[in-house]
Amino acid sequence: MGPTKKRKQKTSAWFLYTLKCRDGTLYTGITTDLSRRVRQHNDGTASRYTRSRLPVKLIFSEPCRGRSQALIREYAMKQLSRKEKLAYIRDNGH
Repeated sequence: MGPTKKRKQKTSAWFLYTLKCRDGTLYTGITTDLSRRVRQHNDGTASRYTRSRLPVKLIFSEPCRGRSQALIREYAMKQLSRKEKLAYIRDNGH
């Protein structure tokens, strides 16, 4: 028998997301499962930052081509001011 070809694993879709916390602050992250991640945030098991600002609400999500692009988009979003983030969400929301 010859060498076995490895199958390329199906890559999960990655998303950039932004949450609005109870105190009005914004939280940005990445995930492959938006509903699970928002549920984890609201259960207090996802992030120390959102844990004390519950409940949170998903206000924006954007599909990314992979984990690498999601991380790049997350970094770029986190560099924006609050005003710039809200303008981006307003202009690019779905």
